[in-house]
Amino acid sequence: MTADEPLLVAEGLGRDYGARIGCRGVDLALHEGEVLAIVGESGSGKSTLLGLLSGAHAPSAGRVLYRRRHGVLADLALMPEAERRLLMRTDFGFVRQRAEDGLRMAVSAGGNVGERLMATGWRNYGAIRAEAADFLARVEIDPARMDEDPRSFSGGMRQRLQIARSLVSRPRLVFMDEPTSGLDVSVQARLLDLIRALVEEMGLAVAIVTHDLAVARLLAHRIIVMRHGRVIEEGLADQVLDDPQAPYTQLLVSSVLTP
Repeated sequence: MTADEPLLVAEGLGRDYGARIGCRGVDLALHEGEVLAIVGESGSGKSTLLGLLSGAHAPSAGRVLYRRRHGVLADLALMPEAERRLLMRTDFGFVRQRAEDGLRMAVSAGGNVGERLMATGWRNYGAIRAEAADFLARVEIDPARMDEDPRSFSGGMRQRLQIARSLVSRPRLVFMDEPTSGLDVSVQARLLDLIRALVEEMGLAVAIVTHDLAVARLLAHRIIVMRHGRVIEEGLADQVLDDPQAPYTQLLVSSVLTP
């Protein structure tokens, strides 16, 4: 794979829910080391698009192509189920809006992280535990708490634990759905700094859904703006936020619309 070859490609991507359009006619490419923010108001189709890109939803139209480690593009929808599940446990990482949806709440913090390692072939208990402790420390969770379960953690700590669980397997592509939503402003800022540092350090490709344009500005290289299930503007983050062309994007940027 060369630097100019995309890691993920969407072609004519769409999904309908009966008469309602989830998203339609989306074309995009995502490269290694790039962060793509998907923004728009509630109901714009951004979470539907994220589900399609990650393979969580099957498209009604179009396709999603992922470049495997050997360099060949594969259609996610045409992969055998077992192969797609393995991909989601290894090459893909997921950070959900509600940490509870991305964690096993009755399993210890260390166990949550260790499970991802086992999915990639780790078998030595001592090595798994040491790696889990190291990653907990990297997301600012005291490794001394690795035997506690997430129910004893604050909301911000649960989200950091979910990030550790998602990234410990060194995925190539991470999907984030409103990762800072619902957290206090100070906790949000700390979490965003952590995400940015880890993304840069690990060279991750990231597709992130957010209604918060400040989050998009801080994290993203490129932005796509969605409305009524369609992409209405896209470009470099600074370009879209500082000189929006579509009237809807201008309203979003000027905060006239409430996300």
